[in-house]
Amino acid sequence: MTRATIRATILISYIASVLAANIVTSTWGLIPAGFGLLVPSGTYLAGLALSLRDAVHEWAGLRWVWIAIATGTVLSVAMSDGRIALASGAAFAVSELLDLAVYSRLRRNGWRRALVVSNIVGALADTSLFLWLSGFGITAEALTGQILVKSIWVTATALGVAEIVRRALARHSPATSHA
Repeated sequence: MTRATIRATILISYIASVLAANIVTSTWGLIPAGFGLLVPSGTYLAGLALSLRDAVHEWAGLRWVWIAIATGTVLSVAMSDGRIALASGAAFAVSELLDLAVYSRLRRNGWRRALVVSNIVGALADTSLFLWLSGFGITAEALTGQILVKSIWVTATALGVAEIVRRALARHSPATSHA
């Protein structure tokens, strides 16, 4: 697999996660997060977008990160309806930009730490802004459920998948490894 193929796959996955988050939220509503908590179904995909944004940074570079965030913001607004559109677009843009700032600053100390910390910061911003701007209200249950999904379940899964991919790429082509 070439670097260009990996880059394109990550960019498409990032944009697809943004689109899918809006679609599944409108379609399925609330779903279990664990521990008796419920979250909007798009929460899992919003968490995935944070990790994929970090992957875009690694594989495609900062220019593509800016393009991807702008595209995701426009799609978040366009795919949402009414009061959700502004909340979705604003929460997405702010959380992704915060994720970018934290990831960029911490990356030199290792991608794993940068991914975890930037995802936590991005998840807190996304959750708080979306709940506040959409009028859903910021409750302990809503915050806990969304942070659990975005910062724990999705981030842990992303770390595991990234490690598997990194090791597979290192076996086939040491020059493309991202340690």
